[in-house]
Amino acid sequence: MKFESEFFNIGYLDTLSYRDTFVHRLDPRIKITVSFIFILFVVSFPKYELSALIPFLLYPVFLLTVGNIPFNAIAKKILFVSPFAVFIGMFNPLLDTNVLLAPFGIPVTGGWVSFLSILVKFILTVSTALLLIAITSFPGICEALERLKLPKVFVLQLLFLYRYLFVLLDVALRMLRAREARSFGKKGKEIKTFIKLISVLLVRSVERAERIYQAMLSRGFKGEIRVLKRHTLRVSDLLFGIVAVALFYFFRKVDVVNFLGETVSGYLR
Repeated sequence: MKFESEFFNIGYLDTLSYRDTFVHRLDPRIKITVSFIFILFVVSFPKYELSALIPFLLYPVFLLTVGNIPFNAIAKKILFVSPFAVFIGMFNPLLDTNVLLAPFGIPVTGGWVSFLSILVKFILTVSTALLLIAITSFPGICEALERLKLPKVFVLQLLFLYRYLFVLLDVALRMLRAREARSFGKKGKEIKTFIKLISVLLVRSVERAERIYQAMLSRGFKGEIRVLKRHTLRVSDLLFGIVAVALFYFFRKVDVVNFLGETVSGYLR
């Protein structure tokens, strides 16, 4: 069943966060801040900028390599949500027909350039967000957000949403198994049955939420995120943040690919 495989694959990124590498040991606050600045720099490029985005691939590649994160784990999730980016930019080639480039005599319109720019920005931002979870864990991100003085209510809601999404999916999985066990042929797969399942799932979710909340109160929950290990800022964390942001700023101000291309072509002449 595809639903089961996707269900057990949801928390895979969190399991990767238990590895012991340089990027895993960094303070989560530094990793969140650097990743947020990285995303801001990437999305700040104009729609026709394409070559200037290429050097920014170094950051996700660095996290992927140093963090020993499987490439397939990130690539599959990017491909899963890529239709959204394709849908956003798929009409650009039809609306923007001005020719910007003509490499080897082949005209390339601004619509195609902006479409490719959207895809590159999408890959950079989504891969960075996924890698941030893979090297930090979602609870670690929530702890860092709380220590960065974000509203505690927002952070708790975000943490509970992620944590009990698995509980909700577990209930849905058991309901689907029960339906499959009682279905013969196409029986039990009508839209009427599906609507009834959604209604039952909603009722069970409310009841489960009440039981979980009462269990949390009985165990002394007072609205605080408690973790076994709290990170502290070190000199290596600050150096990583400073060097990374400085590189992002350099890549934003200097078109490295275009500069290297002009330098090489001038040298060959």
